[in-house]
Amino acid sequence: MRKILFILFAYLSCVGAANAQEGIPVYFDYLSDNYYLVHPSMAGIGLGGKIRLTARKQWFNVDEAPNLQTLSVNYRLGDSPSGVGAILFNDANGYHSQTGFKATYAHHLQFGEDIRLLNQLSFGLSAGVILSSLDETEFRSVIPDPIISGARNSVGYFNVDFGMSYNYMEFYAHATLLNALGSGRDLYTAIEFDNLRRYLFSVGYIFGKTEWRVEPSILFQLTEFTEEETIDINAKVYRDVPFGTVWAGLSYRRSFDGAQYQANGQFGEQRLQLFTPIVGFNYNRFMFSYNYSYQNGDIRFDNGGFHQITLGYDFGPERQNRFDCFCPAAN
Repeated sequence: MRKILFILFAYLSCVGAANAQEGIPVYFDYLSDNYYLVHPSMAGIGLGGKIRLTARKQWFNVDEAPNLQTLSVNYRLGDSPSGVGAILFNDANGYHSQTGFKATYAHHLQFGEDIRLLNQLSFGLSAGVILSSLDETEFRSVIPDPIISGARNSVGYFNVDFGMSYNYMEFYAHATLLNALGSGRDLYTAIEFDNLRRYLFSVGYIFGKTEWRVEPSILFQLTEFTEEETIDINAKVYRDVPFGTVWAGLSYRRSFDGAQYQANGQFGEQRLQLFTPIVGFNYNRFMFSYNYSYQNGDIRFDNGGFHQITLGYDFGPERQNRFDCFCPAAN
């Protein structure tokens, strides 16, 4: 029975996710100094480069539960104002999966003559190809359903992302349009989506000049087709230690839209609420972080949470302490 419920849940999730989560889902790995994953304008923001590898797993006690893996690399081209990047990702959700590749170019305008002062306006463009698949080979029905093909359906499509960022010392702000092109595809037989656009806006500031620092930030998402809106309210604390920097934080994600449900003869409404604590450390050029997301509410598929690990490495002789600020995205 649990297996049947998960098949239904996963299939319905695929239909809904076709609008909200085609491409790389926006989780909380950007808090691991990985803003390039969601904002193309952050490719090569500082001299040198970064590598970030993430793995996310939901509901360990559920077969074929959603999981995501990403590999991102971005690099500044010498002393030029140009940055480049690339992203590989694999996202599986029950019988739906998507695999994709993005390549990015970013241009950074430095204001002022002091090269130690981070004051940059950046523009980025990512172009990517995504292969989206729906495996219906295990779907069974006593009465034939014309919507269920019983085959493995796959379709590829092309899309682009645009973004801009402004970084001034410890302050940053980003605006990004994901999936800017209409990319209609007949993956779900009777339903074709041609509007996958999502808008992201984020802003943050790092307070403190001593060994202790605090970073509040927010990230707002808008899905154009469904008009869904969510906001992340984040706070991180940094502490310098002899071997590097340790840090911890908490993110709270809330949807502005609710879903109605009926339980025990009563009607209710529930909005998405995710609580995500995150911990990590930086040692020389290496970075490690772990976050755990827990969904709050009366209606949940499973009581388990979502686990995510991020591994990182900063490379290039110019990478360390390029700017006279505590700005992890650039230094």
